[in-house]
Amino acid sequence: MNEAHLREELAYWGKSMFDRGLTAGSSGNISVRLGDGMLITPTNSCLGRLDPSRISRLDGSGRHVDGDAPSKELPLHRALLETRPDANAVVHLHSTYATALSCLNGLDEDDCVDPVTPYVVMRNGKVKLLPYVPPGDPGAGEMIRKLDGCYSAMLLANHGPVVSGRDLSSAIFAAEELEETAKLMFVLRGADARRLDAGQAAELRKRFPAM
Repeated sequence: MNEAHLREELAYWGKSMFDRGLTAGSSGNISVRLGDGMLITPTNSCLGRLDPSRISRLDGSGRHVDGDAPSKELPLHRALLETRPDANAVVHLHSTYATALSCLNGLDEDDCVDPVTPYVVMRNGKVKLLPYVPPGDPGAGEMIRKLDGCYSAMLLANHGPVVSGRDLSSAIFAAEELEETAKLMFVLRGADARRLDAGQAAELRKRFPAM
């Protein structure tokens, strides 16, 4: 897929998520890998009104070479793409239920999303909870690099989800599945709910490795 097409795809999916309430105002950011760099949504841009021609382009060293100034969350996007070579897109949202989940105490830091359905395991694997840092802090990228590519999805505490995928649509679908699962977790909270057991979840991760 050429760069012009990827720019159009970024604008299409940004509007799709905005229209469905997965991102609000100027929150959220999306990136895709290029052969010689990356595209990322501009800082303080509304995902519902992206101009493909103004999407930020960076070269292979992370230098801004075209479009508006890149998202302040660039460090976490670069860290995830550079540590997961099979991933070609990253989505960071402030979607309601996943962000609410990131605010709760008592979550398992190494696997913070319950396997209430097989699909969150198939699309995201285990989801890592990372400690809070201010938005745009390079520390988010440093924490992701320390994971050494072991997670395709994570929750930033009191902030929201970060998800990667083999391509843009895969990353979008994974972010949507994480949001829907977080919603289910709140709906089922306090109920005697059945979850996939450790063996069932491990089998899914083996058969459907998350990108």
